[in-house]
Amino acid sequence: MATMRDIKRRKESVSSTGQITRAMKLVATVKLQKAKNRAESSKPYFNQMYKTVNSILSKSGDIDHPYMQGNDSKKKAVIVITSNRGLAGGYNSNVIKLLTKDERFGADNTVIYAVGKKGAAIFNRLGYEIKNDYSEAINAPLFADAAEIGRDILSGYENGEFGEIYLAYTIFKNTVTHIPTLIQLLPMAKDEAEASESLEESDTDKLTLMNYEPEAEETLAMIVPKYINSLIFGALVESVASENGARMQAMDSATNNADDMIADLTLKYNRARQSAITQELTEIIAGSAAVE
Repeated sequence: MATMRDIKRRKESVSSTGQITRAMKLVATVKLQKAKNRAESSKPYFNQMYKTVNSILSKSGDIDHPYMQGNDSKKKAVIVITSNRGLAGGYNSNVIKLLTKDERFGADNTVIYAVGKKGAAIFNRLGYEIKNDYSEAINAPLFADAAEIGRDILSGYENGEFGEIYLAYTIFKNTVTHIPTLIQLLPMAKDEAEASESLEESDTDKLTLMNYEPEAEETLAMIVPKYINSLIFGALVESVASENGARMQAMDSATNNADDMIADLTLKYNRARQSAITQELTEIIAGSAAVE
């Protein structure tokens, strides 16, 4: 049985940990509000960008372009967005599982463009090739960071280093709901674009072909990189909001657990103290009776 000194020491330790988790929860809450506002204000633009490009592709004829047809490489490149710090519940592990649980993405045919030290460290340990590390970008995402990532990964795609590009990140739905998501960026599948078209369009609108000026290939070469950069930046912003939401929940749970442990330890301490006092009184009475 633990002594009173052990219980008191344990209680002080848990109390100190609870103060830390409570402070981290407050910090995460403040950061979440800023990240949430940024994610919600930018989401309409990126949703409209996605819808517009899909509309263009669905109304285009057969276009012979690398962004549409792909190349001969069997390798895949994945932009993985995680965090630089832990203590965020299952936020990082949920994103990583999108790849490790998917048979299409093995260490032998997948290269990682890591955004976040946690993801980079885990994939490196699992034997994946870390093509580049942009971990600093997740601290305060800027569109310039997304443009740099997009430029590098498109360069590798155009050079035939890999034939498919994916983006793994976490969608911020609300404070308590964050959805790990894996989307394919390139090659752009026309059938998926057609499936995503609005059902409210008339039959005439659906059959109307897109006219390009200049040529379709040249237009796509200008539009697609901007489209890729926009999706990457949107993913960065949503991931930051999701990270802080997950950390706030994790620290709230840790603080509640600490409070429960302190209450339990306080009860044990009082029982041990009461037992010690009772034993001392019993010894005093027994000694007094022996003297008499």
